[in-house]
Parts: sequence; C-alpha cells; structure tokens
Amino acid sequence: MKGEASWVNDFTDVVVRDASHLNSFSDLNDDDGNKDVNAVSVDLILPDDLLERILAYLPTASIFRAGSVSKRWHEIVTSRRFLWNLSHVTSRKPWYFMFTSSDEPVGYAFDPVLRKWHGIDLPCIRTSNWFIASSCGLVFFMDNDSRSELYACNPITKCFRKLEDPPGSRLSDYSALAVSVNRVSHNYTVSIVKSNQVPRDFLQWQLSIYTYNSDRRTWMTSWTEVLTGWRGGDESVICNGNLYVLIYSTGGGYPENRHGLLAYRLSGRYSRDDKLIKGFIPAPCPLTCGRLMNLKDKLVMVGGIGKHDRPDIIKGIGIWVLNGREWQEIARMPHKFFQGFGEFDDVFASSGTDDLVYIQSYGGPSLLVFNLNQKQWKWSHKCPVTKRFPLQLFTGFCFEPRLEIAP
Repeated sequence: MKGEASWVNDFTDVVVRDASHLNSFSDLNDDDGNKDVNAVSVDLILPDDLLERILAYLPTASIFRAGSVSKRWHEIVTSRRFLWNLSHVTSRKPWYFMFTSSDEPVGYAFDPVLRKWHGIDLPCIRTSNWFIASSCGLVFFMDNDSRSELYACNPITKCFRKLEDPPGSRLSDYSALAVSVNRVSHNYTVSIVKSNQVPRDFLQWQLSIYTYNSDRRTWMTSWTEVLTGWRGGDESVICNGNLYVLIYSTGGGYPENRHGLLAYRLSGRYSRDDKLIKGFIPAPCPLTCGRLMNLKDKLVMVGGIGKHDRPDIIKGIGIWVLNGREWQEIARMPHKFFQGFGEFDDVFASSGTDDLVYIQSYGGPSLLVFNLNQKQWKWSHKCPVTKRFPLQLFTGFCFEPRLEIAP
C-alpha cells in the first residue's frame, strides 16, 4: 500500500487536473455528474480524517470542485472539522480581483495556482471608488462618499457584516483604511486615518487615527496630530502591530521628499508630548506614487520612480522593504515589462500578500505578478472583463481565498 505522502500527491494531481477545466468561479458549484475514476477509487480507500487533511491543502477552486464529486466529499468540505483543518493551512496564494470603474463594479479574480480568472460578484461594494483593505481572507469596504458605511466580507463565501459607523468627520478631505486579522482567533483590528486641512492654513493638516476592535466591537480615537507641510492620503497598512501611514508633501517640512512614512504603534502608550512626525521616514527616492502592503509581517512599498529633474514623471517602478528605518530595494521592474505595463502611467494599482505582489495599470486589464521568493516577473492572462467592458478604466485589490473565516 502506498504511504500517506504518496496518496496526498496522487490525489492532489487528480483534483487539480479536474479543476483546471473550469472557466469561471461560478462553474465550481456545478455538478456535471462526471467523476474521475481515480478519485472514486481514492474515495473508497481513504478514511475521512486523511481525506479531510488532503482536501484542506488543495487550491480553493479545487475544494469547490471536490464538493461535487460525491455526497461524502460534499459533507466533508462543508463540515466544521474540515474548516478547522483549513485554518491550519498557514497561507494560500492570494488572488487578485480586477474590476471596472463603472457605477456597478464588475470583475474577475485571478487565481495564480490554476492561472485562471474566476467570475465573482462582490457583496457590499456599490461603486469602484470605495476604500478597500484585506487581511487573512476578509475584505473590508468603506463608502468613499459618507466615509462611515463600513463592511467586513469574505468574498469567497459571500458572508458579510456591517460594522458600527466610525467616529470623526464624515467629510474628511482624505481617508485611508487598514485592517489586520488574527489568524488564530480571527479577531480583527480596523484603522481609519483621516486628514483634514486646518482652516485658513494650507500647510497644516490634522491627522486623526480611529481604531476598531472586533472583540470589543467599539471604536476609539487613538491619535490626533497637526502636521505642518504634510498631509495623509489614501494609503495605510497594519504590519507587525504598527499602523503605517503614507504622507504627502504640501510644502515646507522636507522639500527634497514628496512622500514620507509615519508609524503608529497600535498597542503602544504615547504621551501628549509625543509626535509621530518625529519618527518621519523619508521615501527611498522621489516617487510619483506609493502603495503599501504587508507581506509576511514585513512592510513592502511599490512605488513609481520619478525623474530627478521631473519627479512627477515616472521612469520606472521599484519594490522596497522597510528594515528598521531604512528602505532596502528588493526589485526594480525590468524595462521590457515597464514598457508593456504603460510607461506613461505615473499612478497605478498595486497590492500583495504572502510572497506575491500584483501591479496593474488603471488604463488596461494587464496584470503583472512579482514573486518575492523567486524574484520573478510574470504576466497573468489578460482579465476577461475587457470583453464585456472594452472602454472602461480598471482597478483592483488582492485577498487570500479562505473558506473558514467569517466576519
């Protein structure tokens, strides 16, 4: 008889091969009555506990397909014990959801394991300009107009919950949303950073940080500070217990930098004399834009590199990781990819988790993937959304496809 490791490899090949024929995520729930002969033989031999462990390590799309193999498999993949096994699979390759900028967003999610686009309908979000942040399988959506309507959602299971309205001014000039989900308890922390211009002073901006804890289900005003020559924007991320906020120059302060970084310790104690601006971290070079992300508890920034004489003109795209207070460049987009990406786009969408970074031009459906472990750049297959909406602009975000987590 084969050993357990051999059974895992054989069975994984069977189900992944079966799932590779799917064209969309909606197809995953269709039972066409076709069962792989090898899968049936495995079904007769393997006990439930071993079968559960094997299924838990399959790609998410293949798990849905496996649920259509037989009644037994369907009961397994929908059981509480199976979901508990899924929670012990440390990470899954993140998917990237690309959608249109229309009033009713329509999009597809790219699965890097099967290298397919799956059609997914997102609950909660109603327009493409909503603020979006994700962590450990949950995606959070905040209304860009009211800055108060906030939802937590699992885009795979479609489960969602409306959170309590955050405090502070609803008419803030700039807002940024960041979240962090605990992989063990599934409790989460939400941070909203709001920036408002001080009346009659274009150099001074009040930056306020509001935090929400799902365990206590309450909001609190964590921090307020007036910045001179800097303002917050729409970029922030929670990483290793810190909230990082990308700030933008409004004149004065550090004239050689257009962007900088502030760090706020979410569990730290601050006195009235403390100032976040004292810990200012300059950007690694003149940037046209910057995108922050948490990759395995390391702060990573993807930025458009500006020309020295014209910092508002992009000449390349780089990826940096923050070590202490210093930025370390880990990759720069090769020129052949930069040309195909759109070298005249000084602002772009980018997000990532685990060891994958996704970069997407707003002007087209092309999606570039960078693997930090392998240091490789690859194009994904073009998103099929263009077939339905050829003249749209596009945006997107990445998330972990997880079945076991609910808001």
